Amino acid sequence: MKIGLFFGSFNPIHIGHLIIANYMATQTDLDKVWLVVSPQNPLKPRSSLARDHDRLHLVRLGIGDNPLLEASSVEFGLPRPSYTVDTLAYLWEKYPNRQFALIMGGDNLATLHLWKNYEVLLERCDIYVYRRPSTEMGALAQHPRVRICPAPLLDISSTYIRECLRNGKSVRYLVPDPVLEYLENSNLYR
Repeated sequence: MKIGLFFGSFNPIHIGHLIIANYMATQTDLDKVWLVVSPQNPLKPRSSLARDHDRLHLVRLGIGDNPLLEASSVEFGLPRPSYTVDTLAYLWEKYPNRQFALIMGGDNLATLHLWKNYEVLLERCDIYVYRRPSTEMGALAQHPRVRICPAPLLDISSTYIRECLRNGKSVRYLVPDPVLEYLENSNLYR
């Protein structure tokens, strides 16, 4: 079984995330996509993050009953900050019969050479890349393990959604309905 790992803060998850995850699960050779909720991205400040389990709950709500997508809390029990290569080392040991691939935006591919032990990632994983508007992907776009995928993109960000929520503005149609309902009935991001 080949599993695509779509890492993210998902702070909160939105329809853009789900469109990419579903595209990768249905339009590539991946059997399933795990949306891995990252407790702390080494390149992002922690202060703006909702609690880990709140974000995981929102991912589960967003996925709903899609059998091809799964919310993962694998990084919650690993040392922080979370480094992709360390998470993969754990997964390779725990699931030796599974093949893992990475899913990332072109902006992340452009900076992949700055990641901890990125050479190991390129050696052991296929990397499925979706384009990001106005972003150069860099030299690694030509690497044999990198697959550029024409996933549909929406110019939506979790930052924009958080700003809307803080300002009392609607985020309807930007997040899945169950996520919207939860956000409207909670104090998250307000």
